Amino acid sequence: MVYIVGAGAGDPELITVKGQRLLREANVIIYAGSLVNPELLKVCKADAEIYNSATMTLDEVLAVIEVANSQNKNIVRLHTGDPSIYGAIQEQIDFLAEKNIPFEIVPGVSSFLAAAATLKQEYTLPGVTQTVIITRAGGKTPVPEKESLKNLAAHQSTLCIFLSIALIEDVVADLISAGLSVDTPVAVVQRASWQDEKILRGTLENIVAQVKAEKIQRQALIIVGNCLNKNYEHSQLYSPNFSHMFRNRIKEKG
Repeated sequence: MVYIVGAGAGDPELITVKGQRLLREANVIIYAGSLVNPELLKVCKADAEIYNSATMTLDEVLAVIEVANSQNKNIVRLHTGDPSIYGAIQEQIDFLAEKNIPFEIVPGVSSFLAAAATLKQEYTLPGVTQTVIITRAGGKTPVPEKESLKNLAAHQSTLCIFLSIALIEDVVADLISAGLSVDTPVAVVQRASWQDEKILRGTLENIVAQVKAEKIQRQALIIVGNCLNKNYEHSQLYSPNFSHMFRNRIKEKG
């Protein structure tokens, strides 16, 4: 069996209980070495075969999986965060399906969720926005024009922008040209949940200067939106004047 496991955002305790158990039991581990915290590997068997995919091509990764599967070994493909977001796993999934190699995907904690925890922030505030857009700026992997930052910013939802910190000037320019005001709040979280995580808070007007001053060029998430102002309406969920299937306390009028 092949297990594609989300390792969590960085803190080794953020891997799921299931993910950690599978790591303990695995005969072969292929981990994304450029992003996954190596502390996670301390639970692996002493005789486990461990490969760092940062130094491998996709074909090399798939070859290791195919050979290990033919030997009836349990394999963990360890990805950072949650592998379903910018994890490049679809090619691996298609290969496994084509080869009739059984596999399972184990979700993890994405960095956009770890960043919210670091910021002590809720992304979906009543009266502000109930939508979170996960996206990236175009780079080596192009972004469809309909999903450009200019188009997405028009919704004025919370934007969680991955893989774009090196393009921070272009990101800000696109968002301002889309009509967002220069005082729109922005947060940048580098290496969320790692011991050396770094947080910057500012606005579209001054965040570029902060990023440049801190020399942040990789492993950082850009969060943009008025949820960061924390001016919002209180949720109706716990209101004494709001009824639902577990609580019927609407006061009678009259």
